[in-house]
Amino acid sequence: MSLTDQLQRLLDAGLADVTGSSPTELAACVAALPDEPQSVLAVHPELATARQLAPLLRRHDKPGFVVDDMVDLEQFVPIDGVALPDRPLYLVREPDRGDDMRNWSPDEALPAILERGRTPLTVHEGISWLLQEPKILEPNHCFMTIGSRKPKGKTLDARTPAIWISGGTGRDGTARRRAPKIGWCWANNRHTWLGFASARHRGPVD
Repeated sequence: MSLTDQLQRLLDAGLADVTGSSPTELAACVAALPDEPQSVLAVHPELATARQLAPLLRRHDKPGFVVDDMVDLEQFVPIDGVALPDRPLYLVREPDRGDDMRNWSPDEALPAILERGRTPLTVHEGISWLLQEPKILEPNHCFMTIGSRKPKGKTLDARTPAIWISGGTGRDGTARRRAPKIGWCWANNRHTWLGFASARHRGPVD
């Protein structure tokens, strides 16, 4: 999909409304990017928070949401070694859901991702990818975004962000059943239905 088409998808989803940027301003950001194959437009955290982007997701006409107990989502930032381009919109190249790492823990997956010469997606990048390709989120084929973690003193908070499909149980509520869900998992736990999203590269770098 061309960058022009990707921008239109973001505008149709409501990006201009949540960011306060005009379509013309966003188009100017895209015009400065190389139109490369297998690249996805990613929304920088300074343009919109993950909490603002989540409701733009759609599955079965149901908007995405952030789980109620992740009140500190804005404190999950790129981990060391993940440098975001200094642009409101940038490119994530060759994103992959990481299905082969299902039933791995985040602590096990990160070294393997790096050894493959790839970089873990942040929660913003995961949402951005799904805004372009919503069908990537499938039952039993969802993913964590371990490029985002919350610093906690000299260590990291034990949770890692993940994106999956709500079952409509508990605090989610039945109205949210089958909706895209931004939640979290423990960094040392394994889940058979969660892979680890990564990309070949992000850029361009100024």
